[in-house]
Amino acid sequence: MPSPRILVYLLRRDLRLNDNPILNEISKTFQQSQHPYTHFLPIYIFAAQQIEISGFLSSDSDRSPFPEARSNVAGFWRCGPHRAKFLAESVWDLKRSLQNTGSGLEIRVGLAGQVIQELLNAFKKESAEVVAVWMTDEEGVEEKREVRDVKEAAERAGTQFKLWNDEKYYVDDRDIPFRNPRDLPDVFTSYRKQVEPLRGAPRRPLPSPTKLPPLPPSIPSQPHPFKIPVTVEDTIAKLHKPLDANLGLSNPPLWPTDAASAHPFHGGETAGQARIRHLVSTGSVATYKDSRNGLTGLDFSTKLSSWLALGCVSARQVHEYLLNFEDGETDLGKRVHGYGKGENKGTAAVRFELLWRDYFRLATRKFGPRLFRIGGFKNDTSSSWKYLKDKETQRRVTRFLEGTTGTGFVDASMKELFLTGWTSNRSRQNVASFLAKHMGIDWRIGAEWYESLLVDYDLSSNWGNWEYLAGVGNDPREARVFNPVKQAFDYDPQGDYVKLWVAELRSLDDPQLIFQPWKMDADKKAELKVAGQAFVEQPLRKIEYHVGRNVGRRGGRGGKGGKVGGSRDGAGGNGGYRGRGRSEKPRGQSRHGKVERANEFIDN
Repeated sequence: MPSPRILVYLLRRDLRLNDNPILNEISKTFQQSQHPYTHFLPIYIFAAQQIEISGFLSSDSDRSPFPEARSNVAGFWRCGPHRAKFLAESVWDLKRSLQNTGSGLEIRVGLAGQVIQELLNAFKKESAEVVAVWMTDEEGVEEKREVRDVKEAAERAGTQFKLWNDEKYYVDDRDIPFRNPRDLPDVFTSYRKQVEPLRGAPRRPLPSPTKLPPLPPSIPSQPHPFKIPVTVEDTIAKLHKPLDANLGLSNPPLWPTDAASAHPFHGGETAGQARIRHLVSTGSVATYKDSRNGLTGLDFSTKLSSWLALGCVSARQVHEYLLNFEDGETDLGKRVHGYGKGENKGTAAVRFELLWRDYFRLATRKFGPRLFRIGGFKNDTSSSWKYLKDKETQRRVTRFLEGTTGTGFVDASMKELFLTGWTSNRSRQNVASFLAKHMGIDWRIGAEWYESLLVDYDLSSNWGNWEYLAGVGNDPREARVFNPVKQAFDYDPQGDYVKLWVAELRSLDDPQLIFQPWKMDADKKAELKVAGQAFVEQPLRKIEYHVGRNVGRRGGRGGKGGKVGGSRDGAGGNGGYRGRGRSEKPRGQSRHGKVERANEFIDN
């Protein structure tokens, strides 16, 4: 019997069967009468530098050879419980899909270059030939290091290495109007104008493979001291095992009665495709422009960002669904207003958000390691940030993380984030602006906390938006800041969102007290049993806001520009994560009209 000739495919954030260029190519090649390989080995590695893998140890007496996967500035776990669960579900969903094509998926833990080297050595001992190692390119310092290490391992073994373009984004790299990353405009609008009209920009999705080569007859096992689980439930348990339930917080948020997650979804291509179909069939994509600044519920935003971040679905697949709805090409959404009538403001807004993901990814390519530096893309050395090295800043950061700042809108978002792994775009903007601009604290602490907790964490979008909001990123304006009290009046006029997550305030009717609980008098504090609690007695920042006659008109001008108390150097935030957010100018200046904003993920 001839020796197996094996093609190895190292998956990263391309966890989908459909519209996958590598799987599409393998499927086509394998259907030919002669093909260069007899077997196919897809492999996914839980990367030790980005996710804690000590839970996979064979026994409690074993020790991991890798450092803990913690963030550089604040020491948070790089991947917290919410994203770990979603990731495991996504990996196992793809494993099932690949099995249905006659193939499968091997799971490993460790460092990519080391895992591939061990695999190649083991196959060589078994007289099996690995003809090639393929993987998809990604932006980011660690991601580029992975590519280098895997390539070197392949070259040492005399094996062909091929790096494929990452095609999960909206506009294909082959179609962007420049080749040198330095030519990317530093302002999103300039880039957008270069690729418009957006409706005609993406390529068509690739078909799903129906038949793939089988796995090798013998596959080397995971080396000691780790052991790979055989179920998705066990995988999740092992990813969660090293993580303390409170994530280091002494006063962690507790689930309020009757609160529900706005992101109760499962990971994987199957669930991602179902979500897109739901958005079309219910008409949510057509109303997206008007609903995107919502705070609670399932369908005010697309919630597609989690699947997009892991490559469970591609942006051009989303675009294809929109085209079919707009042109009436399928029955999906047939009874929805706007079906078959071309692009509308809702579907156009979804495309706009997809392009933002592209832009931040290209910015990462352009600026590289500056993504993680305190001075950001701008190399700004003028700001006097407060760092974790002093105890007072540590105390303030702890209260920020626990959602006890005394600013209702911010506290609600931080509690929701900790408990669910999700928070709205509108909330994200205000949280980031609060930390960076109102408190003047190292913005990277917030970026790292979001990296740990967000289900939809995306390297470029998360870090690029935190830089944007801190004033050190791709911001066409400087000197802007969100007033979270004014924002709460605009987008949560009755305080329903804040009361949902800050349960101590649920019996209040006055939005002014809901958004600024430190304004309660002694009798009200006693009635609510919050007297003595830090968030009402010692707010981290007393942000003044004078209610204007138009307050509460969600999405409108919102009355007079509120005063911002104690913002650092009078500097302002920006219209961050998603949505043409409203930001306020520094003290004494009224702010009118809309500002261009960065967005973080496709959901707003």
